[in-house]
Amino acid sequence: MKENKAPLPPGVTSVYRGKVRDVFKLENGQVLMVCSNRISAFDHMLPKEIPCKGAILNQLSGVFLQQTASVFPNWLEDIPHPQVAVGTYCTPIRIEMVVRGYLCGHAWRIYRDGGRSICGVHLPEGLQEHSAFDQPIITPALKLDTGHDQDISSEEILNQGLVTPPVYKTMEEASLNLYRAGHAYAETRGLVLLDTKYEFGMHGNRLLLMDEIHTPDSSRYAYIDGFGPGKPIKQLSKEFVRHWLIDRGFQGLEGQQMPNMEEKDVWQIRERYVELFEQLTGNKPACREPISAGELLDLIAACLETK
Repeated sequence: MKENKAPLPPGVTSVYRGKVRDVFKLENGQVLMVCSNRISAFDHMLPKEIPCKGAILNQLSGVFLQQTASVFPNWLEDIPHPQVAVGTYCTPIRIEMVVRGYLCGHAWRIYRDGGRSICGVHLPEGLQEHSAFDQPIITPALKLDTGHDQDISSEEILNQGLVTPPVYKTMEEASLNLYRAGHAYAETRGLVLLDTKYEFGMHGNRLLLMDEIHTPDSSRYAYIDGFGPGKPIKQLSKEFVRHWLIDRGFQGLEGQQMPNMEEKDVWQIRERYVELFEQLTGNKPACREPISAGELLDLIAACLETK
């Protein structure tokens, strides 16, 4: 995430531009996040935006943040625009709490290549892709300013003093409870929540859940029908985009070149986002033209007037 050096709008104390979100810290203690149509994979930006992606992510995350507020408190206060969320500003904890209920994605690639441990968690022999773990596991990642996020064990987190033991224990318990809630809800919609990640921050002495949850950018889903160990699945999350890149020889490694995207690729990706939104909510996403600079300034002014 990079700090924006351009002149700040009135009432804004800082602006950060992430891979997907533009984050405006307001002088009233709130934060306003704009979820763009940009898309990244393997910590690289893809060359084209995906129409309606920002609105889909923002609305879906809003549904789940509101749905799980009783499981653990979060930052969200309002969604005044399909692409915009407003809430409590938190100081981020630079650890992603990755919860895995099944062997897939990054963990599967490690296991397939002979690894039997990830982030200090032992993986038993005899597993296949999409095998369920006896209990969900947590494989944290350290968020870096540049490059790939780094796998890290809970022991390393505590030894390096990245958070205190009580805070980390709360993050672990909250992440597992949130995953179980998300998994149970997904089942009611004919889906399996394979894995997901959570981010937390401090508001004063209070720990809050931050950012997005249970979206196709932060989670992997599969249809329940036909799901099982070793069986192929229809990718409903951003894993579909990762596979698209891998098939074209790109995993973000040095010397690899980002492939070109044709319009059919853009719309194929868009349709996967729409499909998951409709499956999870039973509704169609509210898609409109990307938020304009004027609309954004009006929303910032409205936040400052009401709080």
